[in-house]
This record gives sequence, C-alpha cells and structure tokens, in this order.
Amino acid sequence: MEHLLTLETLFAFLTLSFLEIVLGIDNIIFISILTNKLPEDIRPKARTMGIGLALIFRILMLLSITWIIGMTEPFMHLFGYGINGRDTVLFLGGAFLIQKSTREIYEIVEAGGAKHGQDMKVQTAFAAIILQIALLDIVFSFDSILTAIGMTQDLPIMIAAIVVAMIVMLTFSGPVANLIERHPSLQILALAFLILIGVLLVAESAGYHVPKSYIYAAVGFSLGVEVLNMRGKTRT
Repeated sequence: MEHLLTLETLFAFLTLSFLEIVLGIDNIIFISILTNKLPEDIRPKARTMGIGLALIFRILMLLSITWIIGMTEPFMHLFGYGINGRDTVLFLGGAFLIQKSTREIYEIVEAGGAKHGQDMKVQTAFAAIILQIALLDIVFSFDSILTAIGMTQDLPIMIAAIVVAMIVMLTFSGPVANLIERHPSLQILALAFLILIGVLLVAESAGYHVPKSYIYAAVGFSLGVEVLNMRGKTRT
C-alpha cells in the first residue's frame, strides 16, 4: 500500500487522469450527439448509462490485460498482412463511426434536421442509442487501456484514473450536449471530428499510426474560428 502513496505514483495518477480525460473527448461528443435525439427528460439518464458503460468496459478490459495483449497476435493472414482481434475491432469501429457521423450530417443538412426520439417509440430509440454507445465504448476503450498500460503497471492507479476521467466526462457531458444542440454549426463540426476519428481508427487497424494530437489541433483551430464567427454574428 505504501508504494501507492509516493510522489512518482501521484504524478503517474495525475498524468494518466489528464490523458484519460483527453482521450474521452470523442466519447463525450458521440454520446452527446446520440442522446440529443431523445426526448429532453431522459437525456441525462442516457448520458449517465453511456458513460457508466464506458467505465465498466474500461475496468473489465484492465482486469483482462493478458487477453487484450493477446488480441494483438494475428489469427489469420491476408495478402501477407497479419490480421488480429484488435485491428478488426478498430476497423469495424472506425467504419461504423464514419457511417454514423456521415448519416447524421446528411440528416441535418439535407433532411432538415436529425430525427428525434419522438418520431419512434421512446423505449426503442433509447435501447438503440444505448446499444450504439456500448459498441463504440468498446472501441474507444482500446486507446484508454493501452495508454494506461503504458503509463503505469499498478492496476489500482489505472482504475482510479479512469474513474476520475469518467466523473469529469459525466460532469461536462450535459453542458457539451446542450451547447451542441443550440448551435447546429458546432454539431456539424463535432460530427466532422468523429469522422476524422473514424478514419484514424481505420488507419490504425491497417498499421498506420496517426497521432491524435494532430486531429485535436485541427479541430481546436476549427472550433476557435467557429467561436469567433458566432461572436461576430451576435454583434451584427
């Protein structure tokens, strides 16, 4: 227990917590966009369940580190390229994210707005959205777990950092969802960001590593320009 109270361990915990929060940005955006399709009174419940599922998946994957590492071993070869479980999950998750985000953009731009939960049975819509969140949570968890493993080998530190990150995500998911809903241009920007994340996941599955910092920098710049544009419109 004493080794968990050292300065080195505290630094690892704080650094890992920060990284987990950054890696959770795409998760927050995806959850916010999906839950905004539901009636307003049940959106907080859906966001809580979505983030709760993310926490459960991450902890279960941490407890199965040996299995996660085993997923990097090829189970078949195609055209001389080894295909493993991790790459397959990343490819399917990236393809789903690209398809889903593109469809959402189409509904907003061409179909006059995304369909809300009132257009179908609320229970059916709620279950479908939670299922989609759960599927993407598994994909997003890979980055989170691999980062945690690379930072420290202490399981309690990894779990504590992930719990802190999930609490922060839960705290800010509501304001982020409200901001995205109030400003359609930000919703388009958020969906474009998710498309980039999907492309990154597909590239990762093919063995091409693209640092996420490049995408965050590009989106951060675009967000800054959009904020200035929104401020300019309020003054005219």
